[in-house]
Amino acid sequence: MDNNKTKIGKITHFFDNILVAVLELTDGSVKIGDTIFIGQEETGFDQKVSSMQVDHQSVDEAKKGDEVGLKVDQAVKKGDIVYKV
Repeated sequence: MDNNKTKIGKITHFFDNILVAVLELTDGSVKIGDTIFIGQEETGFDQKVSSMQVDHQSVDEAKKGDEVGLKVDQAVKKGDIVYKV
């Protein structure tokens, strides 16, 4: 695993019809503009955070303990680990 990746949480739900994942932040924070990596080393992907919501309200930043709705570029699955790159 690449050392510049920091685990920030995991995917708890995925809505495939709208490409939105629910990210439970267990180990860090995330903000609009951050690059994150979702999934396993061989099969995961990087993406820039462009849109996220907490309790159906758009937010610019979320912190440890929050559950965030995150627009994703590809399908993800429950249990995928999310890293900040």
